[in-house]
Amino acid sequence: MAKQGPDDTLSAALLAWYGLHARDLPWRAKPGISPDPYRVWLSEIMLQQTTVQAVKAYFHKFVALWPNVEALAAAPLDDILKAWAGLGYYARARNLHACARAVVLTYGGNFPDSEAGLRALPGIGAYTAGAIAAIAYGRPHAAVDANVERVIARLYAIETPLPQAKPEIHMRTQALVPKLRPGDFAQALMDLGATVCTPKAPHCMICPWTEHCLARRHGLAQSLPRRQPKKIVPTRRGTAFWIERADGAILLRRRPESGLLGGMMEIPSGPWSETPEPRPERHAPLRARWTRLEGEVTHTFTHFHLELVIQKTTAGENFKPGPNCRWVPRAALASEALPTVMKKIVTLVLTPLLPAQSAGRRGQKGG
Repeated sequence: MAKQGPDDTLSAALLAWYGLHARDLPWRAKPGISPDPYRVWLSEIMLQQTTVQAVKAYFHKFVALWPNVEALAAAPLDDILKAWAGLGYYARARNLHACARAVVLTYGGNFPDSEAGLRALPGIGAYTAGAIAAIAYGRPHAAVDANVERVIARLYAIETPLPQAKPEIHMRTQALVPKLRPGDFAQALMDLGATVCTPKAPHCMICPWTEHCLARRHGLAQSLPRRQPKKIVPTRRGTAFWIERADGAILLRRRPESGLLGGMMEIPSGPWSETPEPRPERHAPLRARWTRLEGEVTHTFTHFHLELVIQKTTAGENFKPGPNCRWVPRAALASEALPTVMKKIVTLVLTPLLPAQSAGRRGQKGG
């Protein structure tokens, strides 16, 4: 038998720990059962920039509605967006549909079994391709997410700040990937970061790598990985236009396919800009007498903070909406696939203001 090197020793220790402490997750195959590439792919897309706890319910809903990639590919995009609503980062939902269609049309419903083949599909980047290749097909590829970056930065005391440290972290992780059970190794490393090597107060004494961890040895664990100072998040402002019809229906408009919230339905709004718009009504879908509602909607995206005021009007009988618009009965708004910021607008408009709430909002506005 070949002598084990340090990397092999680390991998074996982690896999032994995983055998005892693996998380029970709805997309994870039970021992002795081959992973389903569709479920692996679906979970990895959902988990991008989203917590495991938030994803669980959505995963159950998706596999109940669309149990395989063929069913998902055949579904209307609007149905997928509706099921995705609330999970955020909506480009993932559009890419999910595009990827499912590509897998069916190009690969006959079978996901490529190589990292390169997976990366050629919509919405699959380096991490996701490595994770799917390792977990679904047993390919010896590293899958480096934020949890793994933290574990490896601490294990080797890598003090180069992120994102500059990413190449070294990936190289170090790849060197640890065993030839046998690379999928289990990838999941074990994710679990270690999520449950033991946590961002704050890591549980070093129960870590299978505690004796090898250079950050623990030098008292650096809680300060790694280092990061570049965060940039100041800018604030953008805009105006949303609440347009009602005489029968109470509300006008919704589909946003352009490209860009933020692409392809999603919205309460029509003007540009979102850091510079205040002196005449926001000129961006409204119709010329009318507008009433500004009390209060504002605030929402924070990844790269900016948004503040929206709401202008309201009733459309006349002669108003003809544009091709990307449609009327929705007020009672049906709750079932629309609206992004969270648009749901906030609906809530503000339709929730009656109590006297105390009204006074509070006026106070905030004047402060």
